[in-house]
Amino acid sequence: MPQIILHIQNEPAVIGEVDELPGFTDTMVGLRNPTRLDGKELDYLDQRVNYVVWPLSRLNFIEILPTGEEDEIISFVREK
Repeated sequence: MPQIILHIQNEPAVIGEVDELPGFTDTMVGLRNPTRLDGKELDYLDQRVNYVVWPLSRLNFIEILPTGEEDEIISFVREK
């Protein structure tokens, strides 16, 4: 599951996991296990909530964090 950071208008950024990234025609984004960037719970959510849906109109932008597969760097080494 990819992790993303939502930058919500006039609120602190929220991090969580998505089943799939939102497409160009989507109007909402669903986030699983949302927390603040420092790992603290969101004050405005009930403690039992583990999935939240935000309208894209309330977001400034979305950051997509790299997964383990994307972290692997392949390069060429020239040996003498």
